[in-house]
Amino acid sequence: MQALELLLNRMSQPRLQKPAPSEQELQNIIHAAMRVPDHAGLTPWKFIVCQEAGLSRLGDVFEQAALEEQLSEKEVQRAPQLAQRAPLIIAVIARYQEHEKVPWVEQVASASCAAYAMQLAAKSQGYDNVWRTGVYAQSKVVKDAFGLKEQDEIVGFLYIGTSNADPISRPTKSSFDFVEHWN
Repeated sequence: MQALELLLNRMSQPRLQKPAPSEQELQNIIHAAMRVPDHAGLTPWKFIVCQEAGLSRLGDVFEQAALEEQLSEKEVQRAPQLAQRAPLIIAVIARYQEHEKVPWVEQVASASCAAYAMQLAAKSQGYDNVWRTGVYAQSKVVKDAFGLKEQDEIVGFLYIGTSNADPISRPTKSSFDFVEHWN
């Protein structure tokens, strides 16, 4: 898949199933993340790869978080199933490191770029994906389970697999509303 075609046509696919990327394809996905902009070479990220039993473990953490957040009974029951919506989930974490020239927001942006690079690398190898956030990305229970510090952020959960559904079509947005030219 050509790079420009990939960038212009990328779409999230939320309904995912096996197969997931092979070990080599997963390594390609992670290596793509390592190439994103990274001021001062801090590598301000961490990736937690959940597959097989790891998905159940993540589901247990989501359930604990739902209980702690006092979500509805329906949401508590649904929480473990959320980690079963793809055969591979990568939690993308921004790990803040104090630095005089690289503020927190720039480090979170770099980790976010890593997540996007992983999405593109997965898609370029034929795998669909969706980037999810929500209450679990902000949960202290989930952050504690991942061993994060208070200033660290879960920038998202990348759900990766194969979709058997038709691509979700979204209207193309006009860039005119978002671009101002200074000539």
